[in-house]
Amino acid sequence: MQGLDATRASQRRASTWAATALVFNALVWGVSWWPLRQLQGYGLHPLWSTALVYLLVTAGLLAVHFKAWRGFVAYPQLWLLAVAAGFTNVGFNWAVTVGDVVRVVLLFYMMPAWSVLVAWALLGEKPSPASLLRLLLAMAGVLIVLKTSDSAWPVPQGGADWLALMGGFSFAVTNALLRKYGEAPSGSRMLAMFGGGGLMAAAAALVGLQQQLVPGPSLQAAGIPVALALGLAFMASNAALQYGAARLAASTTAIVMLTEILFASLSAAALGAAQFSPRIVLGGSLIVLAAMLAAMAPAADAPAGAKSP
Repeated sequence: MQGLDATRASQRRASTWAATALVFNALVWGVSWWPLRQLQGYGLHPLWSTALVYLLVTAGLLAVHFKAWRGFVAYPQLWLLAVAAGFTNVGFNWAVTVGDVVRVVLLFYMMPAWSVLVAWALLGEKPSPASLLRLLLAMAGVLIVLKTSDSAWPVPQGGADWLALMGGFSFAVTNALLRKYGEAPSGSRMLAMFGGGGLMAAAAALVGLQQQLVPGPSLQAAGIPVALALGLAFMASNAALQYGAARLAASTTAIVMLTEILFASLSAAALGAAQFSPRIVLGGSLIVLAAMLAAMAPAADAPAGAKSP
């Protein structure tokens, strides 16, 4: 009996540590908008910041798992994963730097709804009545968030809205590709996501520079520690995600990850980077409800829950 109690206590401790690791991952992502804005203040556009930070992380990964690049030879489809993850990070990181943080995060978390359509197209998984209900709930929430007193129709109001929606859709594609190519080595998949984030951000920045939409790369010396700290935080958060997700049920992981919205909202409210209103609360509640229903859905009906780095 004592042995059984000890085993249960050990399992509870393991679950607690796993949940704590996931909360840490959500914390890093929930407050990542702040260092990105700091880097912008030091002269570095968010696209250049994303390219710099993610390529630093990629270099760190190759230093630890150099053979991970071989996965791209055996699984060339990983390049598709790199592109999807790249668009995810370009959209999210740029949007939270220039837009209302809470609004951006809510629009980004349309991901469970997009997953219904993406899984149908890429994985051949026909939507169930429950998944269609989640899609309608999330769409209703987005329409409420998008409708402002200044707009006649509930449509995206600027670049930040479009970037957030693009990032959330790309996030859904990333998760679908992770499921489709799950036989690829995990180190290679991680390299694809981080490397794709850096390369796609650099490519987007170069195109923007050519079109005179993005300034050239310029970073004051005071911003270098911020960039290094952000890179280390992303690496630590990804390690925490891998640790936690491997020890908890996928539904539990997905629900815990929703604390990112809480961290983003609290930090944005404290630092004046967001505006709250009954409309935002109502629309956001519907989006979060749709995400929670997706997390609690049966495994065959739920979308993938992997977090893009």
